[in-house]
Formats: sequence, structure tokens, C-alpha cells
Amino acid sequence: MSSFQEYDLDYDNGDKKIHYLQAGPDDGELIIFMHGWPGIGKTWHNQLTAFAAKGFKAVAPDMPGYGKSSARKISSDYAQENVVHGMLSLLQHLGHKQAIWVAHDWGCGTLWSLARTHPEVCKALCGLTVPYGTLELGLEELVSLVDRKLYPEDEYPWGQWSYMAFYEQSFEKATAWFEKGIRGFLKGGFTKGNPAALGKPAHTANVVKDDGRWGGAPEPPSPDQIPDEAACIDKETFEELVAAMERTGFWPACAWYSHHKANRAFNLANGKKDTHLKMPVLFIEAKYDVICDTVNSELGDPQKELCDDLTFVSIDAGHFVPVEKWQEVNEAISNWLDTKVSGK
Repeated sequence: MSSFQEYDLDYDNGDKKIHYLQAGPDDGELIIFMHGWPGIGKTWHNQLTAFAAKGFKAVAPDMPGYGKSSARKISSDYAQENVVHGMLSLLQHLGHKQAIWVAHDWGCGTLWSLARTHPEVCKALCGLTVPYGTLELGLEELVSLVDRKLYPEDEYPWGQWSYMAFYEQSFEKATAWFEKGIRGFLKGGFTKGNPAALGKPAHTANVVKDDGRWGGAPEPPSPDQIPDEAACIDKETFEELVAAMERTGFWPACAWYSHHKANRAFNLANGKKDTHLKMPVLFIEAKYDVICDTVNSELGDPQKELCDDLTFVSIDAGHFVPVEKWQEVNEAISNWLDTKVSGK
């Protein structure tokens, strides 16, 4: 596996730190990869290697609350207003006024918040699994787009997003559960997509009803309960991720889920009057992602109206598509950069 340069940025008068990986020529065009929940910058190593080889200055931070970045037990650190501030500080630190931003999962919450509130720093945007006009506007926006044929409201009031509601109702209990079996949970999470799951209710739809994940199980599965061949992530990165999450715990990572109303208010109050995105946008759908379902639900509909230059690519993979099908992801991003972004 390629090695990368590692740096730290201290900001907010030294109170906070962002750790990041960098590859490629320092004078190359800047492309920043933002991971989601749970993750570290290293989960983008296949993208860093590929785009550095193409001449880009490729950067992947440990997002706030993760890895070697600040992971304080201060909930407000993980509201999007403050996460965006961290990414703007990183951009300035790197000596650039704009970047091509790529994000997955909760990284997309930051991606789309950046796009709404600071479009001037966005040369182009690529979101994986979470479309524009959804997560950055909070849980209520997500629930409004639920497929009610699959999730009748009387049985599934939050649809597949019940686990998000559970954080709001029982944050300490929800977070403590992960701590009882970090390795087992991560091994169970980073598995290949299952085509048979498409069109069926997600396991996350009953978390409030079950008073916890995995059907209300007292702790995550043990690692030996999950077959090794199901893994969608390489062993080296997986071990680094496990070590990182054991070091920080899940509290900071889960605190990202505690600010739906604040995130919505921030984006609505600070977004530009025209919330249409003018810059090139690539959305990569993970076809077998039954939580961030853009196949059967309306989750992907808002961005069709809100993005003036939208490219859509569907990849047969589960939620962690950047690691499961990294070759296809890299090809999709490369093609998009070549046809929509280069020279702009």
C-alpha cells in the first residue's frame, strides 16, 4: 500500500486539530476527500493513490471526531457549522481558494453544507450515497423523502432513519453500545453489498422500536460471527480504522447525529438565495445501499432539480462503495473530471 505524507493543522487558536494525508504534487489541482461515519482519511487510500498519479494534490483529512484529529467530547464540535469551519480552515492552510470536493456518507453532510453556504470554494463536487438537498437539511428532510410503500408511516414513522431518531432519544445508550464491541461492529458494517436486500426494509428501521441496534442485542456481534470473505475493506486499512475508533471511542463520531435541527437552521439561514448548484456535480449511487436508498425512494429527487450540471453514476455495491468498488468509483470520478471539470 502506498505511503502518504501526514500533516496536522491546528486551528481555532490551537484548540482544535485536523490530521490529514496528502499525496501527489504540491502544485497540482486540489482534490479533498471527506469520509463518513465511521471512518478515517486512510479509507480513501485507493483514491489518493490514483489521483495523485494523475497529477492532483490529493488530500484526505481525518474528519473532526475521528482518527488523529481532535475528538473532544464537546457535542457542538460536530455541528455542521463547525465542521464546515474546519474544512475551510484546511482549505486556507493548504493555500487554495477552491477545491474539488469528494465525500461519502456524513462527509456529504459537510459537502452539501459547503456547497450551500460557501459555493465559491467549490470548483466541483462529488457525493457518494447521500444526495444534495437531504442530510444537510436534517432528519425531518430525510423522513419527508421516505418510501412509504416500503415503510408505512404507522409502522415505521422514521422509515429507515429510525437509528437517527434513536440517537436523539437515547444518545448515551446508543453510543455505549458500540464501545462493547468496536471490532465486531466495524467488521459487520464494512461488508459487501447484498442485492437480495434491495426493496426490503433496512435493519435500521426498527432501532427505536427495538431499543437498540441489531434487534436490540446487548452488544455488537463478535468478529468471528462475520465471515472474512464478506469484507469489503482491505485488512491493513481495517486494522487502522479499528485502532482509531478504539482510541477516540464512538462518542465524537455519533455526535454528528445530534444536530439535525441546528444543521437545518444553519444551512437555511446561510445558504445563498439560489440554492441551485452551478458547478459540476457527480452523484455516485450505491445500488445495494438500502439505507441511503436512491433506487426506490425519492431521496435522490431534490438534487435533480437543484443541480444545474448533474452527472449520475450507479455502482452495484453496498453503502461503503468507495472501498468495495474503488476501481469503479475511481473510473467514474476520472471520467467526470475529464468531461465536466478539466479546464473550468
